[in-house]
Amino acid sequence: MSFLLPKLTSKKEVDQAIKSTAEKVLVLRFGREEDPVCLQLDDILSKTSSGLSKMAAIYLVDVDRTPVYTHYFDISYIPSTVFFFNGQHMKVDYGNSQH
Repeated sequence: MSFLLPKLTSKKEVDQAIKSTAEKVLVLRFGREEDPVCLQLDDILSKTSSGLSKMAAIYLVDVDRTPVYTHYFDISYIPSTVFFFNGQHMKVDYGNSQH
């Protein structure tokens, strides 16, 4: 189902999406097209994208094509999801034993 979601294939496209998405949460899924776990997440994201279209914009980003962001966001797990609101990175704490 990843073919249903828009893809960002360069740093320039990611930058433009971050700058131009206003008053919505920007969801960037960093991963690889052929990865089975990414495909599962893409299926979930594509099923929810129409229901969330008024409050969120969802894009897929290939980690191999955007190494600058892969390093900047310290993406070590594939897939990883990064959130923005009005151009500001939202740090999400999913909880751990110390929080």
